[in-house]
Amino acid sequence: MKFVKLGMCTALLLLATTSIFANGQADVQETKEPVTIEYWTTQTQTDRQSTIQLLIDTFEVMNPEISVKLIAVDENDMTSQMATAATSKTLPALVEGAATTMVSFGADGLLNVDANKAVINSIGRDKFFEGALKINESETGAAYGIPFHGWLQGLWYRVDWFEEAGLEAPTTWENIEKAAKYFYKPSENTYGILVGTKAESFSEQCFTPIAQSNGATLFDKNGNLTFNTPQMKEALEFYGRLAKYNPPGPQTWRARDYYLQGKMAMFFYSTYIMDDLAIQDVAASSLTAENFNDLKDSQFDPELASHTSMAPTIENTQSASYGTIVSLGIVDQGDSAKTEAARKFVEYLFEPNSYVTFLHMAPGGMNPVIKGIAETDEFLDNSVLSRYGKEAIGEIVEGMQDIKTFGIVDGVKIEKADQVTAQQIIPQMIYKYTQEGLDIDRAMAWATKEINKLD
Repeated sequence: MKFVKLGMCTALLLLATTSIFANGQADVQETKEPVTIEYWTTQTQTDRQSTIQLLIDTFEVMNPEISVKLIAVDENDMTSQMATAATSKTLPALVEGAATTMVSFGADGLLNVDANKAVINSIGRDKFFEGALKINESETGAAYGIPFHGWLQGLWYRVDWFEEAGLEAPTTWENIEKAAKYFYKPSENTYGILVGTKAESFSEQCFTPIAQSNGATLFDKNGNLTFNTPQMKEALEFYGRLAKYNPPGPQTWRARDYYLQGKMAMFFYSTYIMDDLAIQDVAASSLTAENFNDLKDSQFDPELASHTSMAPTIENTQSASYGTIVSLGIVDQGDSAKTEAARKFVEYLFEPNSYVTFLHMAPGGMNPVIKGIAETDEFLDNSVLSRYGKEAIGEIVEGMQDIKTFGIVDGVKIEKADQVTAQQIIPQMIYKYTQEGLDIDRAMAWATKEINKLD
């Protein structure tokens, strides 16, 4: 099992079992029939389910009055499965999924917002990153979901190159553009930055935090279109300037190969890149000449992770981070015993040992939403995360503070924003502007027309 700290889970289980039997078998015999709750998780991989089950086993030994049944549900099926369960009155007690999904469930009245809020308060609201909380809240502050973990998209960059050049970290529009221009040396096959310019989702992921850092939005909380604004135009103009410092041709995530081969200063990517930068076997596909004619087979740089940092937040008129929060939601079943059992289980999952064990199922992909966890020795005791160091990891996770999305505005889920993404309207606009040379006003007018066609 890759990067999973099973030893911690097993130790917890043994300690809990010893504690129970130390009090005598008579105590166990007097235990009432346990309350059984269902926990629906979107972690469908077999190795992850095994780790979660070990956590559940430990919890059940320490809490013999509660039984937790783990059920894996594909994230694409979660909404339909919940609708079916609501109709048949077979809802789970606890559900896990993307924050946008929790907001939908909360707005539909499926979640127990009081129980969710009680868990957040029990853990300590001030311990959560504010952005992760806000993305789960209604306009009035109701807790539709309890933020659990998430990944961030940020600007990864060569710290050693920046220091040698005397450049500031690429956290502002000005610093990003200055560095992209400085490191752009096509005659040496070296490029300043990677932003997506193909008509596909990676381009929208790169563009989103730039647009949001300039106060640009797609819709307001009432679903009214707010796309064609000066703020959005400024963001697209800036994005177009950055694209000039890309490797040649329309580019997507695959051009990360330039960075891994020491031919690029900065690139946008999610935290799932962390093992590629740190582990030779994982990096192998980016070290070949297969994907780009101007790259050669290359050796893995064992120092690359330590020479890399990430700017998780982009700043211009405001700060913005882009990523995904995975949240937990206690379901409103009308059964106080099951609600209390679910609440107790969630609080257990946030206990430090349990939490770190869960996060280590996907190092870099699962990042803590609780302040301070990323700097602990327990969290950093991992073959991927240890390559970056406490300071770099702390800076990466700090992006949770300002995480935003086009799809949730003031606690309201905007369904049309999902349709805009599904139809790849923004990536097509970027391609038309950066690759086909379409005038910016015409490109934005085209996008506005396409968005208005959506039902």
